[in-house]
Amino acid sequence: MNTTVLDPEKQKQAKQYARIHRRLWLLDTLASTLYLLVWLFFGWAKSLASWLETLTTNDWLLVLGFIIIFGGIASLLELPLSYYSGFVLPHRFGQSTQDFKSWVMDQLKGLLIGAPLGLVVVELVYLALRLTGGWWWLWTGIGMLLFSVVLSNLAPILIMPLFNKFVPLGDEHAELTERLMKLAERAHTKVRGVFKFDMSKRTKAANAALTGMGNTRRIVLADTLINEFSPDEIETVLAHELGHQVHKDIPVLIAFGALMTLGGLYLSSLALHWAAGYFGFSGPADIAGLPALGLVLGAFGLLTQPLDNAVSRWRESMADQYALQSTGKAQAFASAFTRLANQNLGEVDPEKWVVFMFYDHPPLGERIKMASEN
Repeated sequence: MNTTVLDPEKQKQAKQYARIHRRLWLLDTLASTLYLLVWLFFGWAKSLASWLETLTTNDWLLVLGFIIIFGGIASLLELPLSYYSGFVLPHRFGQSTQDFKSWVMDQLKGLLIGAPLGLVVVELVYLALRLTGGWWWLWTGIGMLLFSVVLSNLAPILIMPLFNKFVPLGDEHAELTERLMKLAERAHTKVRGVFKFDMSKRTKAANAALTGMGNTRRIVLADTLINEFSPDEIETVLAHELGHQVHKDIPVLIAFGALMTLGGLYLSSLALHWAAGYFGFSGPADIAGLPALGLVLGAFGLLTQPLDNAVSRWRESMADQYALQSTGKAQAFASAFTRLANQNLGEVDPEKWVVFMFYDHPPLGERIKMASEN
């Protein structure tokens, strides 16, 4: 079992690992932005839409054809970066246990799930554009809110099992199961049971979560967490997750996210009107304007990312406080997050600007210090 003292060598690796990930994020952001600009200013989007209109006048098929070509090329161009960041880099830092065949299968599964879901979203956006005119952004925002709620409810039973095997904890973990179920009861949170999933087939990192909503809510523990952490440490990690339920963080964050989404969509509606005139589109509902829509939403997301992260860190800090108060096991909490720093290569003391821009959780060092002082 890992030591509960921070490993200086692993912290050096963690800083390097995080630095490389930030550079890859920047490269991906710049490449995606350039891709969208090229399609707009070289007239490719308009040309593609015009060519598709010679094949069909059906609006649904026009959107489908545009997405297949525009999105397909984007996916192929992003593949080298995805391979490096998702396969090469984790192996280089000793985090991944996944072979190449398994990684490829994950990419294919992700594509088979993500592509249809993404297509449905885009089709509904353009349906709203065609039917509701200037109010499309409001109807789209409402639709995306409902879509996210339904997806959150169904993901634990329809999507997550496609990537991992979830099994109830066996008799050898009966005491841990009972402890976690009682913890959920004290938090007035109904769960369908405690499940283990095979995280070790992809990574050495550890994790735990409370997934689903309503009847699909369940406690899930990575096998890496069960094998490397003590029951007290696991209890404090799970208590943090239950803290989100106690503080109603899911509806709070969904409501906040919906407001931010509406803001981005409203700005996008203004931008689409401008883009239609500037680039010669037939109107905001012209599928050729999709790259412009992507640019505006991407820019809005980038500008509001620090605010989103700040709200998330606030709620995560409240969940930490709940974990400490509900379990009374500050030492186990500090020990658990120290193990996470070592095992997951988590950077404990990132620079303030990095926290401001990228962190949706308080830095591990702050969380460990808070528990140690409790």
